[in-house]
Amino acid sequence: MLCLFDLDGTLIDSELGITTCVRHALEQLGVPAPAELRHWIGPPLRYSFAPLLDHDSVRIEAAVEHYHDRFHAIGWREHTVYPGIEAMIERLRDAGHALAVVTSKPYRHAAPIIEALPFGQVFSRVYGPDPSSPHCEKATMIAAALADFGTPPENTAMIGDRHFDIDGAVANGVRGIGVLWGFGSRDELEAAGASAIARDPAHLSTLLTTTVP
Repeated sequence: MLCLFDLDGTLIDSELGITTCVRHALEQLGVPAPAELRHWIGPPLRYSFAPLLDHDSVRIEAAVEHYHDRFHAIGWREHTVYPGIEAMIERLRDAGHALAVVTSKPYRHAAPIIEALPFGQVFSRVYGPDPSSPHCEKATMIAAALADFGTPPENTAMIGDRHFDIDGAVANGVRGIGVLWGFGSRDELEAAGASAIARDPAHLSTLLTTTVP
């Protein structure tokens, strides 16, 4: 089976790096940052910056650039791996599943994170959107993964913590499995059409090794 994993909120807790970079970007533009920034984890940056910057495309692009500058220098290291993830990934590898990452992070930010993970070499490919894209592109990247691996949708699962992951899975006819340790909620994942919800990495491992072809 082909297992496609989201990155932020699924494999790693990246709240510190993302929110600190958001605050940095807004500070450079003289804009106060909202007190709550967890909801920024998942959607495209341009989508989240837009309402704070009066939908001014020039200022939005400046904010994105400030964000990327800090993330490239420091922010990519500001994360932790969720407990139980490494053991779960190793179990899937040992069971013979193909593993890849499909993330809303631009490839240039996601790749060094994956490479630095103790289990990063297990992932055959990393899919990330072009930095200039204002869209999530999960559906497009999942379609690319299906083509690259030559795997039918019915033998593929997309695993993630936000509705963007499940939306992309549904669009491609693959199984969308939501996880509860990230930044989304059960209600969000179920409303998007998740076919299963994992309460922890051990539960996810069981779902993927026993109930999915």
